[in-house]
Amino acid sequence: MHTRQLGKNGPQVSAIGLGCMGMSDFYTTGTDTTEAIATLHRALEMGITLLDTADMYGPHTNEELIGKAIVGKRDQVFLASKFGIVRDPQNPGGRGINGRPEYIRASIDGTLKRLGIDTLDLYYQHRIDPEVAIEETVGAMAELVTAGKVRYLGLSEASAQTLERAHKVHPISALQSEYSLWSRDQEHNGCLATCQRLGVAFVPYSPLGRGFLTGALKSPDDFAADDYRRFNPRFQGENFARNLLLVKQVQALAAEKGVTAGQLALAWVLAQGDYLIPIPGTKQRTYLEENIAALDVVLSSAELQALEAIFPEDAAAGLRYPQEVMEMLNQ
Repeated sequence: MHTRQLGKNGPQVSAIGLGCMGMSDFYTTGTDTTEAIATLHRALEMGITLLDTADMYGPHTNEELIGKAIVGKRDQVFLASKFGIVRDPQNPGGRGINGRPEYIRASIDGTLKRLGIDTLDLYYQHRIDPEVAIEETVGAMAELVTAGKVRYLGLSEASAQTLERAHKVHPISALQSEYSLWSRDQEHNGCLATCQRLGVAFVPYSPLGRGFLTGALKSPDDFAADDYRRFNPRFQGENFARNLLLVKQVQALAAEKGVTAGQLALAWVLAQGDYLIPIPGTKQRTYLEENIAALDVVLSSAELQALEAIFPEDAAAGLRYPQEVMEMLNQ
């Protein structure tokens, strides 16, 4: 397994991680727990060490699933989880954001219990709370490090300016944000450059465009009734059709190279710098193994340019989230 360093002073972790959200939430109901655990075990067998979850996935059930899967395997895993997005059990679609110190202290205790561990390797603030100064939030997170409950700190979907301020309070090891061929705003909003300058790992989630860049999705009708993507602008109507034309061009390049479209898209992310550690999500062993094989795909400068010509910034039709969710990003 190829490895990359998690930030300037962090450990070596697998060069790609495993995003675990879809094993429990958002993409369909009736998840196959047996296959999900088998996928987690296969990931560890193949050398993936970085597993990514959050307390809001489920909510809570994804952490419980991972806790069950890693019994007796704790020393093989670098565990990352997140706090800060609050879900209302009475209104599953509702969202709140909380970055208050008292909430953080309660959240970590719940996460540790569900994962069945004493110390979490990496703790992210899932979304920035505009009502709480980042210095106050990160100060409370730093207290968890001092208490031995957390080893490293991270932020998710934070702006470059917020990352700068947070890093002055306590070293931030990772910034997690969406980044892929069709979501390239991080190149121009200062986040990638700031990560490089500060020595912060950049962790792209959805590096395969929530499955779209694999070419496996042919129609919005492919989604289950409760699939989150039905409500994502990029997967709706004319936007879906326009984006599909772009993906077909990626598929053609992949066919010429003898790899899958997903492997080509993931290899492009990996090629953007060794401080990037993407976390493609899957709940099936077959796709896991396909993703890991992307580590051996080497792209020439001509191939990189061809991919970027297909997907320049803003090429994708539609916002990457509904408007009300977009307002929570880059805070």
